[in-house]
Amino acid sequence: MSIAVSCQAWGMISSAAMVLIGLTGGVATGKSTVAKMFEQCGATVIDADELAREVIQPGKPAWRDIVRRFGKSVLNGDRTINRQALGQVVFRDRRKLKQLERIIHPRVAREQIRLTRAAARKDRHAIVVYDVPLLFEAGIDKRVDQIIVVTADQKTQIARLKKRNGLTRAEALRRIRSQIPLSKKICMADLVIDGTMPRVAGRKKVQETFSMLSKLATSTFPPPIK
Repeated sequence: MSIAVSCQAWGMISSAAMVLIGLTGGVATGKSTVAKMFEQCGATVIDADELAREVIQPGKPAWRDIVRRFGKSVLNGDRTINRQALGQVVFRDRRKLKQLERIIHPRVAREQIRLTRAAARKDRHAIVVYDVPLLFEAGIDKRVDQIIVVTADQKTQIARLKKRNGLTRAEALRRIRSQIPLSKKICMADLVIDGTMPRVAGRKKVQETFSMLSKLATSTFPPPIK
């Protein structure tokens, strides 16, 4: 795991107090590992997948919308959403995937904003890392100060998805192809992390990056809280 400057210049949207980082990449590229490393450095990490799990809890508005749109076949016996069953439905049909995103994304965005503001109130020089798979797809790139993209070769992605999620190769490829290609994400990033490199080297680079971000966070002119 190593970090290299990508196609965009390293630069803030605005001079900073709190710094909001959008951490993204492809499916199974190693975003969660990188997020944990940032957390160990002292960053506040907000996990979009965790927020998505929270907003679809039984009885919540998003849960009701999902059941109404996709039926009770996507429910477990305890009425929670069966994410694997739902994935089988939406990753075979781009239109249905977009419908699901329209249900979940706005609610997740509201939670992210609430948590980011809370972190800024607690520490005006906070480094907040928003770990979000669909940063570009959902237009979140416009709401962050820096974008870090975690990459991996497709062979590694497929192997990880087969092991982690029990997917077939065809299913793994559908998940990968449902997102913007990594090559495009790299060219929209401020920084790129290779999620296949040794963890020790990756940890060192994340620490260096966190140190750089901390200097930005202590700049004189803080931006408005996003």
